[in-house]
Amino acid sequence: MGYKEQIQLDRIPRHVAIIMDGNGRWAKRQGLARMFGHRRGVETVHNITEVAAELGVSYLTLYAFSTENWNRPKEEVDALMALLVDTIVKETPTLMKNNIRLQAIGDLARLPKVTYDKFLSCIEQTSGNTGLVLVIALSYSARWEIIRSTQMIAEAVKEGKMLVEDINEEVVSSYLTTSDIPDPDLLIRTSGELRISNFLLWQLAYAELYFTDCLWPEFTNEEFYHAIVDYQHRERRFGKTSEQIR
Repeated sequence: MGYKEQIQLDRIPRHVAIIMDGNGRWAKRQGLARMFGHRRGVETVHNITEVAAELGVSYLTLYAFSTENWNRPKEEVDALMALLVDTIVKETPTLMKNNIRLQAIGDLARLPKVTYDKFLSCIEQTSGNTGLVLVIALSYSARWEIIRSTQMIAEAVKEGKMLVEDINEEVVSSYLTTSDIPDPDLLIRTSGELRISNFLLWQLAYAELYFTDCLWPEFTNEEFYHAIVDYQHRERRFGKTSEQIR
């Protein structure tokens, strides 16, 4: 029996976040340039998005480009931005067909204008869709996000709109770029790396973590099903005892 047949459809994680790692290493193993890995990775994004929507996942957040990635060689960054634009244009009809709504989080002001404009256009076109919400973390860093939210809260206090004693978890969450998105239930990271890499540090506080040696271009539907089954075998206590949640 495959993993798909083992999935309990009444226990699907509401929000799945993925660190898509290993595109460059996959290409290197094939004797190809890194961009071939990124292009192959886009195919995996397409497949996993459709599978997540089919299973009933409500939110799928993909870590596409970190603020640290701006430090990569300029030619690779430029090629990635071009690939993003091509992918957005190509995939928008598919998002509409599958009732998927696109969102983006991150320091989007740093994006090249053409990339930024294409993203906004796709976000607007899909804004009325009511199915899976596909969140792309682009030019994103959790530390950047936390610093930004801290500055905004400090400004609100300075302007007398808030008291220091009013600041709590709900207030902090409301100032994050994910303010209208529930925290992830499951984080998947591919390529065998066992770290969070500055991704959703606040939001992942109670997420279940799933690491796989599989490189992102090789991450199949069956691998995704495996991650869901593994998640469903875990007991999520949120600080309580097993007896309290039963």
